[in-house]
Amino acid sequence: MIEPLPFKPDLAQKPIVTPFFDEPTNTISYVVADPDSKKCAIVDSVMDIDYAAGHITYDGADRIIKYVQDEGLEVEWLIETHVHADHLSAAPYIQEKVGGKLGIGENITIVQDTFGKVFNEGTEFQRDGSQFDQLFKDGDSYKIGNLTAYVMHTPGHTPACMTHTIGDAAFVGDTLFMPDGGSARADFPGGDARTLYRSVKRVLQLPDETRLFMCHDYGPNGRDIEWETSVKEEREHNIHVKDGVTEDEFVQMREERDASLAMPKLIIPSLQVNMRAGKMPPKDDDGNVYLKVPVNKLK
Repeated sequence: MIEPLPFKPDLAQKPIVTPFFDEPTNTISYVVADPDSKKCAIVDSVMDIDYAAGHITYDGADRIIKYVQDEGLEVEWLIETHVHADHLSAAPYIQEKVGGKLGIGENITIVQDTFGKVFNEGTEFQRDGSQFDQLFKDGDSYKIGNLTAYVMHTPGHTPACMTHTIGDAAFVGDTLFMPDGGSARADFPGGDARTLYRSVKRVLQLPDETRLFMCHDYGPNGRDIEWETSVKEEREHNIHVKDGVTEDEFVQMREERDASLAMPKLIIPSLQVNMRAGKMPPKDDDGNVYLKVPVNKLK
């Protein structure tokens, strides 16, 4: 069953959306600003990592911080649409520089419990979501200046995936890709293709003219990178889940496709960091930080 929208969309509100593309991870982060108050939210930020060298930098985050400062914006929220498996979050770094409350879906606790076991985390790793400032439930709302943002639970890719709708703009995380990109995989622990189909269809109940902003794009067939589409375009042209594709057809396609996919290159550091709200694991007695590599635990 496709659950109805938990809010009434307000297309009269039109936030200013500024994208920031991270080429190494094909991630798009966003600054979402209220044009009347100069308040903003930052969605799905990226921390840079040279995984082979174990070296962390913040070039992408610094670009976002500079934009916020140059535009005279005040950051009210740092939003994670889900626990990303393909990039590390820069939210704590940005929060330290320009403020804002860090929010994610309440099912982060499921992700923390699942991957706390995968990475053999001790009892000092809290699995209650307390690393975040706000845990959102389906139907919750929050303010960005005069804008009202609504939160909708859209699991399937992960249990904690949320779509954030702000006026005529919706930020879908990995629930959807551009029409020629289809949909995200659903084979990570806690993922489910049937659930993903229903979440996509829930998102596509938004008005046709709603702007949809992707978290990733890979430029299928060599086209330029894109990140914005609409509900109408997805319903008419999405190669995996356009109108007329049945749930069973989608599940068969998604499960067969997922079985052929390799694990994301940064899944091991990403999950360890992102389940901690973008923070590194605790330092050892000598002040060093280490990431674990679980053997035969992810696939």
